[in-house]
Amino acid sequence: MLHVPLKKLRPNARIPSRGSSAAAGYDLYACLDTPVVIAPHATVKIGTGLTAALPDGYFAACFARSGLATKQGLRPANCVGVVDSDYRGEYIVALHNDSDEPRTVQDGDRIAQLVIMPYLAVSFEEADALPETERGAGGFGSTGI
Repeated sequence: MLHVPLKKLRPNARIPSRGSSAAAGYDLYACLDTPVVIAPHATVKIGTGLTAALPDGYFAACFARSGLATKQGLRPANCVGVVDSDYRGEYIVALHNDSDEPRTVQDGDRIAQLVIMPYLAVSFEEADALPETERGAGGFGSTGI
């Protein structure tokens, strides 16, 4: 199991938790002094009151919670947030309201899920040509529906 040091920046911050023992994502909780209303089709930054020290070679991906997205129309505005291992600020979720109704976020609401993942460091090298493939430059929909 990977050890990730976590720091509460506010007393009411909650430690991320999994919904089941096999869940890949850890729920992130809103850390608020007062409820926040998100107007229809608007985005509001919601703090979690947490910061963490991810190990080198890892990052945290912040995804939507499927229930919140389908039932309330709330999702991270950038669809997937990326938190680098050298970031030490508060984990904040920019929640976007896709619905036509105002939505209220309360302190302690589960607002997103965090998945810790390894990544590969690469070096890019400019090339005059690339190896040919059967697909070639075929883009959107080129391999079928």
